[in-house]
Amino acid sequence: MTANRRQALGASLLALFAPAAAATGAQAQTAASGNPTPPVTGPLSKFIANSQAMAIDAETLDLGRRHILDTLASAVACRDLEPSVLARRFADAHSGDARRSAVTILATKKKAAMIDAVFASAMTAHGAEINDFIPSALVQPGPAVVSTAIALAEKRKLSGKAVLNAVIVGYELCGRIPKALGNANLRESGMANHGIAPTFGAAATAASLIGLPEDRISDLLTYCSQQASGSWQWLMDVEHVEKSFVFAGMGARAGLQAALFVEHGFRGVRDNMDQPTGFMNQGMFSRAGGDLNRRYLIEDLGKRWEMPMTAYKKYPSGGPAQPAVDGLLKLLPQLNKDTIQSIRIEMPGRWQAFRDAAMPALNLRYLFSIILIDRRLDFVSAQSLERMANDAAVKAFMTKVDVVHDPKQEAPPGQERVESARIIIVETGGKRHELFVPYVTGFPSHPMSKAEVEDKARGLMTPILGAARTQMLIDQVWAIDTMKNAGGFARLVAS
Repeated sequence: MTANRRQALGASLLALFAPAAAATGAQAQTAASGNPTPPVTGPLSKFIANSQAMAIDAETLDLGRRHILDTLASAVACRDLEPSVLARRFADAHSGDARRSAVTILATKKKAAMIDAVFASAMTAHGAEINDFIPSALVQPGPAVVSTAIALAEKRKLSGKAVLNAVIVGYELCGRIPKALGNANLRESGMANHGIAPTFGAAATAASLIGLPEDRISDLLTYCSQQASGSWQWLMDVEHVEKSFVFAGMGARAGLQAALFVEHGFRGVRDNMDQPTGFMNQGMFSRAGGDLNRRYLIEDLGKRWEMPMTAYKKYPSGGPAQPAVDGLLKLLPQLNKDTIQSIRIEMPGRWQAFRDAAMPALNLRYLFSIILIDRRLDFVSAQSLERMANDAAVKAFMTKVDVVHDPKQEAPPGQERVESARIIIVETGGKRHELFVPYVTGFPSHPMSKAEVEDKARGLMTPILGAARTQMLIDQVWAIDTMKNAGGFARLVAS
């Protein structure tokens, strides 16, 4: 049976057993022929396949360098945290004796088979709340995308310029996929943006570096679609292990595997994203009242980039917690913890998660308590489950802190989400301190400068790598375009 006949038979069988699409969402983006519109496979295939030759503007290239540095710094800083150790133990036990396909697990000297090593590297880079994120897409691209790029560069001796282009392409898919499927659709379906997007991002990065031809990208996308997964139950995670898997390790493993499948001849449903019963036209996305936006996936590809929409975390806490943390640190010189009667934090979005989180770096009541007790916020304390559970002084102070929703801080319908906070502190004598923080440096509206990204990376890496090697790594990232083998980054961050 020919490939075309197999495709036709498969489509007819699927049409028999697939549920009917929700009328409003599906019809709004369906052509008279019954096919979803606009078609996306062709433009995506051309974009990914030609990514190594495409002209990328200087500003976007510079942002790519900054996010590579930010991700490598995160991997170094998180090397000894539990998610990193567990992932490394798995990779070592599963394929640590690999020879033909072994690459280095980032921030270590250990090696494993490439897929296992990339899985462990991504888990390491998201071992704590310190790496980058795209707030408009609810995704954290760096760990999966950068880990994939450096592993392939090490194994295949690929240039820094190739890695830089591939990373930018990976970020592009990470940012576009959730917004095309619909952030509200994903939330309503219970599927986490954070797991789906890195699968497509890592796959695009790998395809760019492997050099998959344009007529095979359709197969890449279909294997990404089959593996796209992740549940919002990560919000209940305590130790950050499952979260690291969903946000980073899972997508890195699945995306790289999809690209390697296709390189080795795997075929699948052609143009799956443009089929009436394909991935993007499933009921969870095409439902009535949903926010499917197929056009966003391909609009101005190669001209308008997702990189400027990618944020940095200035502090070792979850992204939406950053403005509140920033505000308290600004007020800190005026405050004495012994005279504080109550603290009220008003914020938009999922405020309950940051009031009640069992994960320390997401719990604003915990973060505020340690800041006021320690007079600072450090990386170790921000991640400390032991301190959150057993420090009596911290537990007592947490009872004084509340987090509430402020509808007035929500962005108007159709506008990009905002991350802001208002802090109201009342002392026992009635004195009141109030500060509204509309943004924190690092958010896309107010990005970190190159010098600020460098300072953050230096602060995270110097205690582990030493000043000289940290500076060598920073200099090499800025000069990545000149590297003949970007796999050298794995050696520079190993300890």
